[in-house]
Amino acid sequence: MKKTVTICFTNNKGGSGKSTTCSNIGAAMARKGLKVLLIDGDMQLNLSLSFFSEEEVLAMAQSEKNLYYGVTRQQDLTDYVVHTRYENLDLIPSSTLMSSIEYELFTKWQREFILRKCLQDLKSSGEYDYILIDAPPTLGGWVINILCASDYVIVPVEASPWGMFGLANMFDFLNDVQGMVPELSVLGIVVTKADARKGYYKQTVDTLREMEGIHLFESIIRVDSAVEWAQDSSAPVVEFKKSSRSAKEYTALTEEVIRNASR
Repeated sequence: MKKTVTICFTNNKGGSGKSTTCSNIGAAMARKGLKVLLIDGDMQLNLSLSFFSEEEVLAMAQSEKNLYYGVTRQQDLTDYVVHTRYENLDLIPSSTLMSSIEYELFTKWQREFILRKCLQDLKSSGEYDYILIDAPPTLGGWVINILCASDYVIVPVEASPWGMFGLANMFDFLNDVQGMVPELSVLGIVVTKADARKGYYKQTVDTLREMEGIHLFESIIRVDSAVEWAQDSSAPVVEFKKSSRSAKEYTALTEEVIRNASR
């Protein structure tokens, strides 16, 4: 039976491009014929909005078919999966109630491993090649839950003056979680929202390349208005405008991710 690989996208700084990177890698994988499950772990609902209209996302958030209810009830998440309009690509949507998930899990037994247990049947079934989880921009108990349920971590970093702010704290946090789940590996850092005309772009890339023991993906995601138009249409850019620069960059990044995750 094939092994399901779980990758989470995390950064404690908001605006790093986590949701956009997660959605486009998932869609690019699906275009290659791989079966992918996306999990929206953020109360901001951005990953869900990447595939469904605002009305549909709010309806799912207000129903009981979302991640919040699955996790707080500690149930198998199979029944919380919804199909997107794209072949091979499914989603477990989020809810605004996720803002209280830390409180809900605080008194639970082995609270750091609840999501891991909820995903156990989905992973062991071999239904999916990849499970991709979009984490919220925090360093708390819920993100620990997501990390403990993952095999790999991808850290998107915005190429801006403040893009690397707090990155050292992020990696200290990851090291602490690896004490609980030593099998968790950092797959790499991906540079997002890059503008090669700006001086801090080169500075960001050079600084990241100097980080010891951390892989920097060769594929860099540049600023592209096609991404915003795709988001406005509730679609990943690799589907919305396949000929765009960002679509090609996300496709190349996906190839790197698949190659590195299979080593």
